[in-house]
Amino acid sequence: MKPIAVALTGASGMPYAITLLKELVKTQELIYVMISTAANTVIAMETNLNLGSDTQSVEQNLTQYLGAKDGQIKVFSKNQWTAPVASGSNPPRAMVVVPCTMSTLSAIANGHGNNLMHRAADVVIKEQKKLILVPRETPYSAIHLENMLKLSRLGVVIMDANPAFYQNPKTIDDLVNFVVARILDHLDVNHALAPPWQG
Repeated sequence: MKPIAVALTGASGMPYAITLLKELVKTQELIYVMISTAANTVIAMETNLNLGSDTQSVEQNLTQYLGAKDGQIKVFSKNQWTAPVASGSNPPRAMVVVPCTMSTLSAIANGHGNNLMHRAADVVIKEQKKLILVPRETPYSAIHLENMLKLSRLGVVIMDANPAFYQNPKTIDDLVNFVVARILDHLDVNHALAPPWQG
């Protein structure tokens, strides 16, 4: 099975990203991870995780924190143009940007390959693989909405970090799990985070 790529940008919402990675570790043999400098700062603010500043430290710390097997998580730096995700000849089977800043969404919508994260998303779009963006911003401006519409028309899934309440959540984890469950559903990854709607 081809790997899934997960990109973390500097928006608030790191519990969504960490929970997604925990679930993917259970089911995926290989996960590609890209973390922006801003995302690394936000992770330290919103979780108890300190990843370090260099790619090797981030990979080791993520592997340990998530209980992953050695080599299961591959972390790439923003300028690592030799990474598999940079080439259409070896795309991941899907990519999730969570949380997704509006600047990252704009770069993807307008084809700006300024870093590996943007290039990887461009590869996923052009190779017609699944791209899921999880924006965490409010309110949205007309610019944000136009960029989302442009991407949606290209087949990109725009999945707002917007938990439901019909399951009577009791904790913040319940709210996080609802959103992550929807991401996993769209990745066709089995999970037990939230039961499907029964009506």
